Amino acid sequence: MIEKIEISGNGYKVESSFKKYAEKRIGKLDRYLPRGSKKDIVVKLVVSEIGKNKSDKYEISVAMDIPGGKVIAARDECSNVFAGVDLLEAKLLGQIRRYKLEAQPHRQKKNWRNLFIKRK
Repeated sequence: MIEKIEISGNGYKVESSFKKYAEKRIGKLDRYLPRGSKKDIVVKLVVSEIGKNKSDKYEISVAMDIPGGKVIAARDECSNVFAGVDLLEAKLLGQIRRYKLEAQPHRQKKNWRNLFIKRK
């Protein structure tokens, strides 16, 4: 579980139920990260109200600072902040998978059959 999650609101009062929900959903993303980079991840989540009427639409943005200078970020506009967190979780998951493929090269498969063939 990601321990350093900073949740703030810009024109939006962050309630404890939303904070708990966001920490649960975003905190579980560490299982998809490479093992060496799980310790010092910092996540910043910002919720902003947009539109002329209050509570009309929300913009949610997330930035994950991964050790080594890599930042994975996503943002989305939605009418429900809880649904927005779910959408951001899916976006971040795709970006984390791409990052993991870049960070950890694939192992090459050796041709095992050639090891047991007797050569003349």
